[in-house]
Amino acid sequence: MPTARVPHVALLTGGGDCPGLNAVIRAVTLALKRGCGARITGIERGFHGLVTRRVRELTEPDVAGILAEGGTILGTHNRCDPFRWEGQDHSAAIMAFVRELGIDALVAIGGDGTMRLAARFGPLGLPVVGVPKTIDNDLHGTDRCFGFDSAVAVVAEALDRLATTARSHGRVMILETMGRDAGWIALEGGLAGGADAILIPELPFSLPAVAELARRREREGGSLLVCVAEGVRIGGEEPAARGQVDDATAQARLGGVGQVLQHRLQPLVNCEVRSTLLGHVQRGGTPTAFDRVLATRYGVHAAELVAAGRYGRMVALQGDRVTSVPLADVVGGSRPVPPDHELLRAARGIGVLLG
Repeated sequence: MPTARVPHVALLTGGGDCPGLNAVIRAVTLALKRGCGARITGIERGFHGLVTRRVRELTEPDVAGILAEGGTILGTHNRCDPFRWEGQDHSAAIMAFVRELGIDALVAIGGDGTMRLAARFGPLGLPVVGVPKTIDNDLHGTDRCFGFDSAVAVVAEALDRLATTARSHGRVMILETMGRDAGWIALEGGLAGGADAILIPELPFSLPAVAELARRREREGGSLLVCVAEGVRIGGEEPAARGQVDDATAQARLGGVGQVLQHRLQPLVNCEVRSTLLGHVQRGGTPTAFDRVLATRYGVHAAELVAAGRYGRMVALQGDRVTSVPLADVVGGSRPVPPDHELLRAARGIGVLLG
């Protein structure tokens, strides 16, 4: 009898790096190899690797010991749209490369941009399964993205450290987190770190209200800890930006709202106001235990979808259950903090200033 053909699966990580990517790579590789003996090819530096033909085989020894390692062993790229990279559409050349390699399916690990690009290859003949990744936790269709818990842990620790300085000097200390359109990191990190005020893009806030809280704390001999997401608008203005990025999303590179808030708040209070920008510290380092487990669950479920031939879907967490959703439903969507979310009610319940 003829032997069944061993499936050949490609794997890439796209967009920004975050803790947990290697855990997914490990889980997909191990689950597919042990489940159906699949051959795994890693695409280096995301979709850029498909354009430049940079690939390498992934074996069980290649993924040994990477569960707790930050970043991605495959590398990533957040600027390459293969459909218009350097003014050209490379999709036909990529599909020829895919056929040359004999690739049967692609597992794409990334955020909204990665899911959007991956979905376009399905109609071209490359079946796709998506795995959701973003520390912002704002990807539509899933309750949780791996990497988010690790970023929240960094924010909470930073607030713990800033709080001791704030109390020692009677200062207002402002911590700026990532969060372009969604304030999940600032909200959960602020709650975990005991912030007195949490400012997120979804909720308008009053600068005089923040100043009044700071003055009241000053009169009481205390201090003020503020956690602010980078996408917050002060006085209805556009978010603070550090420049434009020429990439697949063509979005402004945000950053600096904490410093803007510091300068505007300082004339309204008597105490000293300082700001700290965490930046990419939130993306780096080893994943938390929660993210290691979630990434492993996601990787195994992605492998199960591939083995079952269920393509055009993205792995998702809904409640406490790992499932999948149509990739088409994810693309272009977002997941902001709802105005009636339980975390907002909890924050208000303990007196945190949100607006």
